[in-house]
Amino acid sequence: RAEGQSAGSVCLLFPCPTLNSLAVLVNVQRPNSLSVPAAAGPGLCTSQGDAEVKLRMGDSGLAAETPLTVNQMFTLAVERFGDYTALSWKEGGEQHKSLNYREYYQTCRTAAKSFLKLGLQRYHGVGILGFNSAEWFIADIGAILAGGFAVGIYTTNSPEACQYVAENCKANIIVVENHKQLQKILQIEDKLPHLKAIIQYKDALKEKRPNLYTWAEFMALGEDEPDAPLDAVISSQKPNQCCTLIYTSGTTGPPKGVMLSHDNLTWTALSTSRHVRLTDATQAQESVVSYLPLSHIAAQMVDIWVTMRVGGATFFAQPDALKGSLVNTLKEVRPTAFMGVPRVWEKMQEKMKSVGAKSSAVRRKVAAWAKDVGLQTNLTKMNQEAGRTPFSYHIAKKLVFKKVRKALGLDRCNKCYTGAAPITKDTLEFFLSLDIPLYELYGMSESTGPHTISLPEAFKLTSCGIEIPGCKTKLHNPDDEGNGEICFWGRHVFMGYLNMPEKTEEALDAEGWLHSGDLGKHDQKGFLFITGRIKELIITAGGENIPPIPIEDAVKEALPLISNAMLIGDKRKFLSMLLTIKVNADTGDPEDELAAEAVEFCSRIGSNATHVSEIAGGKDRAIHTAIQEGINKVNEKATSNAQRIQKWIILDRDFSIGGGELGPTMKLKRPVVVKMYKEQIENFYKELATPTTPDNPLPPK
Repeated sequence: RAEGQSAGSVCLLFPCPTLNSLAVLVNVQRPNSLSVPAAAGPGLCTSQGDAEVKLRMGDSGLAAETPLTVNQMFTLAVERFGDYTALSWKEGGEQHKSLNYREYYQTCRTAAKSFLKLGLQRYHGVGILGFNSAEWFIADIGAILAGGFAVGIYTTNSPEACQYVAENCKANIIVVENHKQLQKILQIEDKLPHLKAIIQYKDALKEKRPNLYTWAEFMALGEDEPDAPLDAVISSQKPNQCCTLIYTSGTTGPPKGVMLSHDNLTWTALSTSRHVRLTDATQAQESVVSYLPLSHIAAQMVDIWVTMRVGGATFFAQPDALKGSLVNTLKEVRPTAFMGVPRVWEKMQEKMKSVGAKSSAVRRKVAAWAKDVGLQTNLTKMNQEAGRTPFSYHIAKKLVFKKVRKALGLDRCNKCYTGAAPITKDTLEFFLSLDIPLYELYGMSESTGPHTISLPEAFKLTSCGIEIPGCKTKLHNPDDEGNGEICFWGRHVFMGYLNMPEKTEEALDAEGWLHSGDLGKHDQKGFLFITGRIKELIITAGGENIPPIPIEDAVKEALPLISNAMLIGDKRKFLSMLLTIKVNADTGDPEDELAAEAVEFCSRIGSNATHVSEIAGGKDRAIHTAIQEGINKVNEKATSNAQRIQKWIILDRDFSIGGGELGPTMKLKRPVVVKMYKEQIENFYKELATPTTPDNPLPPK
């Protein structure tokens, strides 16, 4: 029965039997002695970890494909690609090691037997806390085969945040990378009643404790265990049962455990691999580099599941990938497909501009010419205008484009993707001018990752493409311009949030459509454009709804020295903005020294500044004036007075993951930033800016 209902009432439900406050509930009183016939079958969603759901099967095409469990998909991969490399990594920084698909599967089975021996119960969590590695994949799949939930935990989580996730998923076992992550779990161990064992997969243990195992000790537990108990668990699994939990980053409240079924993973991997036309290993093996946080669905989908579908090889980057070593791994591996969050592409762009600024005048001229040719040729191709590729493009390719791709390790990569956060038009055009189109994809944890993906022949700047096969999009409550809330339908839609019936009901409507919380519109050709996020909309004191991202992007485009721009103005009388300056951040932590691009901008306007500390707080008059001029230009294009930025400040440090302002995929955590810079924000609103204030000259509208 629906939660919160008395045993004395019959609950007649439409798709979602576990949710108690849908408009489709009808209560009919009945005597307690009356027997009630069993429900006709599972509904489309649930908030219970041990429940089954009805799959959104279609009548034909990919939506009608036979549902598979993770084990069935994996055994099919072993049959077809058994001797092909599945995972590859460097041990101790030098020695290359790898597993083929047959070895990979057997190792996952051994891990599953070890988990069962340690007491993993059905529908209980195995938390995994560490950087991408073969052990991460093996623990993840081993947990699923053993009937538990695979649960990635963000490596940036505090001990308290780890405790929340471990408690929520009833974690029986937690797998940690090293001593640093182990310490977080030891601090909260006594608050985790379900925890039975901890496994550390890298480095020697610094202390021996009961129920603490090295990876070798853990794997040894299952080596001599019989197969029958594991096979019994595997054969009891169904495609419509939960096997993985993805925890949301918790920027708008406590993290939610997104329940993904076997079918969510296996079907989405199939549809995505077909959509982007990945080749089976039997023809030509695809290769990817694993470096994005695996607790995020985008990384899991690309690195584990889609790659497994086609027998591809996954190469593991070094733990300091995002601090500068990623490009070395890319050059070694030369992947055929690469997924970068916008900040990764932006960092590449900044680095290339910095290198370009130091080259000779002749080289700079050749590069500028080639980029102009590249952009025009690719825009023509994108608009599907007929005509031959100009001869100049072939020369530019030989002189510049091929060399750039080689320097980035992308010379074999014909599928470069961006997603997980908004990317600026400037960055998209920069790479397009170098003949590296970035294909935007869009989705969410609740849609098992992708919902729409751009393709070489279906590609438009700033659009996130078209639906993967077997999925549908609906725009809810569209306005006069066609902007509505984007809703998803398909077998990629999640089961529900673990133990959160109300939140599940908020996300999935009575018909089973997933409401994304994002605003978007379609053009005449069916391309989807994201125009804002409902929760991010700024509603001013005057009641005007303002999407912040287009204004923030316009400021970054007008001012190449700006790294992050965050618009403020919710329930306020006017808009203001927090700005950060581009700095050298090879370490991943923001430094004081300006990036080459920022230095170049400063010198162009007559400033000698080379450090943020020389600029922040309005110290440098020339820069202050230049920023105000850039903001005036943005304000001139504002659609109304309410959309003009009236005050701004340069912060003394850039946003970062370590600083807490950015999430694991480098998405801006707006509520966190508002809290951190409360004092600066309050100062904006102490006195109104007027056109007569010399620091804030407002242009006439």
